[in-house]
Amino acid sequence: MSDAAQSSIDLPPSRHHARRDISASAIAAGLVAVLVSFGGTAVLMVQAGHTAGLDAARIGSWIGSLSLAFGFGGAVYSLRTGLPIVMAWSTPGAALLVTALAGVPFNEAIGAFVLAAALTLACGLFGWIDPILRRIPGEIAAAMLAGVLLNFGMGIFGSIDHQPVLVLAMCASYLVCRRLAPRYAVLAVMLVAIAIAFALDLMRLDLLDWRFTEFVWTTPAFSAQAAVSLGIPLFVVAMASQNLPGLAILQAAGYRPPASRLVAATGLLGLLAAPFGAHSVTMGAISAAICTGPEAHPDAGKRYIAAATYGLGYVALSVVAGAVAVFFQALPPALLAALAGLALLGTIMGGMAAAMANPQRREAALITLLATASGFSFWGIGSAFWGLVAGLLAHAAFEYKRAGAKA
Repeated sequence: MSDAAQSSIDLPPSRHHARRDISASAIAAGLVAVLVSFGGTAVLMVQAGHTAGLDAARIGSWIGSLSLAFGFGGAVYSLRTGLPIVMAWSTPGAALLVTALAGVPFNEAIGAFVLAAALTLACGLFGWIDPILRRIPGEIAAAMLAGVLLNFGMGIFGSIDHQPVLVLAMCASYLVCRRLAPRYAVLAVMLVAIAIAFALDLMRLDLLDWRFTEFVWTTPAFSAQAAVSLGIPLFVVAMASQNLPGLAILQAAGYRPPASRLVAATGLLGLLAAPFGAHSVTMGAISAAICTGPEAHPDAGKRYIAAATYGLGYVALSVVAGAVAVFFQALPPALLAALAGLALLGTIMGGMAAAMANPQRREAALITLLATASGFSFWGIGSAFWGLVAGLLAHAAFEYKRAGAKA
């Protein structure tokens, strides 16, 4: 990263600069991030809501309150600081709730959501995150980034088997645009994909039922059972599977975010949104990788526009959250899989290059990449965290061995 780019990252842009920095490629990256993140996760919250016996209004309130909280928070933070700050809901947390909400009164579940957000806020306020992030070598962070995204890249080719015409047309448009107009390749792919999906009658628009979101308040009730079975697991999963990997992705992209302050912000936003059904506001991981990649903008100092677009997109979605969740169920899964993979190719390439740049740390980085890409989970915590753990252990062992050899 050049000195000029680093300077533009560190200095908060004025309103005039924000208008000047707007680009089609950054806006397209932000919209693709919305498509990929919403389309892949909203259905989990719908399923969890059905498990809890919630009606459509409360499920819409759950998705809408989350979308409004992290969309507004991320957009404001990005525009104020010039850093591409991407917030999200906890996808592993939503997956956990699909089964864990069964038999738990919803007001007690809300109490557990409040507890998880309060613990996150405390971690940020006490400054426990920055020291952890500083101890992660850049090569390990880059390898974790590549490992998280590797399956998305391979998903391009896996989706050909399901919708060959659609996916091959998307790949062809990507290659042509990368040759002729590289900044607009992802935008072109998105437009081509939607047009072909309509032409092949792959869009199930008959499922749509547009209605505005009703933000339904639920007074929290606190119980030891819900705290142990929901609150603490949600906190641990959000920190390990979303916040730390999300911050590491920003670090791998060359940014130096105020980690503890950002985690505190997610905790505060989660605390405010929890009574409306929000289970956890976290730092984004996959969506952050899309918004901070070279496809968003060649100048790293202008990629905050992609993050701001992503945030504002979620603010808009919050108004009709329940209906949009149904809309994303109408999109062909192959479209979302191929679009995500093509949008992340540059970021995967950059992560692998950075991970293997230092020969002395190459083996530890490879272990990180393989463990992260494996997709295994343990104690309900995903492979991104365990990949970091494996890489840091390997790094410590190899550094100790080299130190002993020098002595």
